[in-house]
Amino acid sequence: MSVLAEKAPAKINLTLRVVGRRADGYHELESLVAFADLADTLTLQPGPKVTLDMSGPFAAACGSAAGNLVLKAVAALGERIGPIQSGHFALEKNIPVAAGLGGGSADAAAALRLLARANDLAPDDARLAAAARALGADVPVCLDPRPRVMRGIGEVLSAPLALPRLDALLVNPGVPLPTRDVFARFAGRGRGKGSRGQVAGDRKALIAFMATQDNDLTPAAVACAPVVAVVLAALRALPGVLLARMAGSGPTCFAIFASHNEAAVAARAIEAGHSNWWVRNATIG
Repeated sequence: MSVLAEKAPAKINLTLRVVGRRADGYHELESLVAFADLADTLTLQPGPKVTLDMSGPFAAACGSAAGNLVLKAVAALGERIGPIQSGHFALEKNIPVAAGLGGGSADAAAALRLLARANDLAPDDARLAAAARALGADVPVCLDPRPRVMRGIGEVLSAPLALPRLDALLVNPGVPLPTRDVFARFAGRGRGKGSRGQVAGDRKALIAFMATQDNDLTPAAVACAPVVAVVLAALRALPGVLLARMAGSGPTCFAIFASHNEAAVAARAIEAGHSNWWVRNATIG
């Protein structure tokens, strides 16, 4: 069998509301999720031995291959369907680590898609979804990376949504911020269930909807990493910015512009003032 390949796109929480807390301590969320054209690349060369090599600008930050979610995906699926065809994985890591962009979850989901192809499983096989849920809260939405509303602790997904493409700027200050640390600092009690509006299909209405939703984890992230507030202030001061907020649990933040050219000009301005920040233009949708 030839080498199989999958993209693992960065997950962008366009909105993120904490709507409650369960008895087991997990927070329930409501989030409008989309995906960017920034992506890791994962390949699988089918073979008798399960191995993983990593490359790319953020490979070193991933730590040991033994604990990587790609290999955990093999184990999780194997537990549900028995012996499976696997082999050698190669991961090109382009998404920053512990950045609030769901890179590890996207990689795990890409691994499940590759394993499905190698083992002739249908994309909607319930065992794939079960393995995704076992791997982490963000893996289910990454399994079929299309815009959706994500609820619960990530396991309740809407049907795919038709969202307009958004020209964006992603900025990460280079400070890893584990999701568990942000939730540990979260002091809110949630706002109750139910969104405050309908997701719209044109850009102007979508941005207006996003402006009513916010990201409830921002104060907790700023408490953990004050530089998040600095990034947001820098983005909100840019000419032409339509909206700026934190992505996921941070520290990456994003800004939306009316065009790719405006976003590119903004990227150069941020890079000129903050040479140590990671800056990337992206299309979200």
